[in-house]
Amino acid sequence: MPKPSVTPLSVLDLTPVSAGQNPGDALRSTLALAGTAEAAGYSRYWLAEHHLNTGVAGSAPHILAGLVASATSTIRVGTAATLLGNYRPLQIAESIGTLAAVFPNRLDLGFGRSGPPKSPSEPAPGVVPPAGPADAEPADRVIDGLLVPAPRPIFGAVLPRKFRLQGELLGRFPGDTDNFENDIQDIIGFFTGEYRTKHGEEVTATPALGQKPQFWIHGSTAGPSARLAGKLGLPFGANYHVAPAGVLDSIAEYRSHFTPSESLQEPKVIVSADVLVAPDERQAHRLARGYEDWVHGIRSGHGAIPYPSPDDALEVSLDAEAADLVKDRLDTRFVGDPHQVREGLRTLQRATGARELLITTIAHDPADRENSYQLLAEAWGL
Repeated sequence: MPKPSVTPLSVLDLTPVSAGQNPGDALRSTLALAGTAEAAGYSRYWLAEHHLNTGVAGSAPHILAGLVASATSTIRVGTAATLLGNYRPLQIAESIGTLAAVFPNRLDLGFGRSGPPKSPSEPAPGVVPPAGPADAEPADRVIDGLLVPAPRPIFGAVLPRKFRLQGELLGRFPGDTDNFENDIQDIIGFFTGEYRTKHGEEVTATPALGQKPQFWIHGSTAGPSARLAGKLGLPFGANYHVAPAGVLDSIAEYRSHFTPSESLQEPKVIVSADVLVAPDERQAHRLARGYEDWVHGIRSGHGAIPYPSPDDALEVSLDAEAADLVKDRLDTRFVGDPHQVREGLRTLQRATGARELLITTIAHDPADRENSYQLLAEAWGL
C-alpha cells in the first residue's frame, strides 16, 4: 500500500489485445500485471467494460475481477465501470456480492452511464459537446499547468453500427440511461437490505446482503453522473484519459452537488490518466507508437484494433481529419522517463484536486506495460 503522505495510485486495465496475441494471452497478461501492481504498492486494480472490440478482451469485468482477486491478496479489485443498462440491477448485486463475500473488504463497484440517447440529436452519455456557438472554433486551455483540450466531435451525427449492434445484443433501447439513478439505488439497496419492490415487498439478494463493496460513480462530463455522485455522497471518478476536455467541469459539478453521506463526509475524486513510462524519453516515445491508430479505432466507432508493435506502427499514417479526431488523447497522454511522467501527474493531481490517480497504460509488449507501472511506482514513492 502507498505511504500515508503519498497520493495513492491505482490501475485501470482494459485488458488490451496486442497484435500477434489472442484474447487468452491478454487475459493472462492482466493477471500477471495485477500481481505486479500489488507488489509495487498500487491501491486498486479496476477493470473496464468494452464490447465487440478485437483489440480489447475486457468485456466481462465481473468475471475478470474474480480472477484478479484470486491472483492477488491485498489490492482492492473492482470495475470502472460496470455499465448499467447492460445488466439488471439484481445481476450486478449478486455478481459483486459473490466476490465481496469471498474477498471481504477488497471489492469496489463503479457505476457507469453509457447507452443510446433518446434521439439522434442528443449526445450519447460521456460525449462532451463542443462549447460555444456552432461556428466558433473551440480552443485548448491550460489551467494551473494542466492542458484541457478543446472538445472533439466523436462518432458524428449517427451512432456507429458497432454500437447499434452492441445495443441490440445487450437489449438496450434509446433513453434507457434515464434509469441510471434508480438502478444505482436498487443495487445499493440489495446490499443494505433496503430494497423494496414496487409493491413494498422485501427482497433478500443472497449473497449481496450485508456485503460492503465501495461504490463509485464515473463520468466524463458535467452531467447526470457527476451530479448523482454528489447527491448520493459517493466518490467520483473523472475521466481525463477518455474525455480530457470535460474533466475540470465534471469535478466542479460533482463538488457543487456533494452532500455528505454515512460513508463519505467530503468529496473524493479519482482522476484517470493515460501513461507510458520507460527508462528514458526516447525509448518511451518509441514504445508509445501505435497509440494514435489504436485510439482512432475507438473514436471513429469501429472499435479498438489489436495494439500494433512499434515497428508496425511506423507504417501507419493517419490523414489530417483522422489525426485531429484523436489529437486531444495524444496531447494529454503522459509519456516519458519516470521524472517527466511523475511531474506531469503531479500537475494533474494539483489542477484537479484528485485524492487518487487512476493509471491506464497500453503497450504492445506486456513486459513493457508492467515495467511502466513499476517505474512509475518507484518514481512516485509508493
